[in-house]
Amino acid sequence: MIAWPSSGNGNRAPPRPVDHCPGHAYRAKMDANDTFTQLQQLAARVDKLLELTRRLADENRSLRQGQEQLSNERAQLLNKNELARTRVEAMIQRLKSLESNA
Repeated sequence: MIAWPSSGNGNRAPPRPVDHCPGHAYRAKMDANDTFTQLQQLAARVDKLLELTRRLADENRSLRQGQEQLSNERAQLLNKNELARTRVEAMIQRLKSLESNA
């Protein structure tokens, strides 16, 4: 059972809503022109957000392609580096063998 606050005479009054101010205190009087203007502003904001989304998607795609290219280039450079290292080691071994035969 819910215990309502008492008014002192034993009669219990139901609780008042937290927001007991009249609705007009929160709502500004709007006419059709205000509503139409707000809708136009909202539509403009949505259009700007859509354009921003498209630009960001294009930029993201471009950045991913660039990253892919750089990753491929890095792999090629690592392979070239390994090939050069192997050749240098082979030359060193040949020089050592020539030195020991001389």
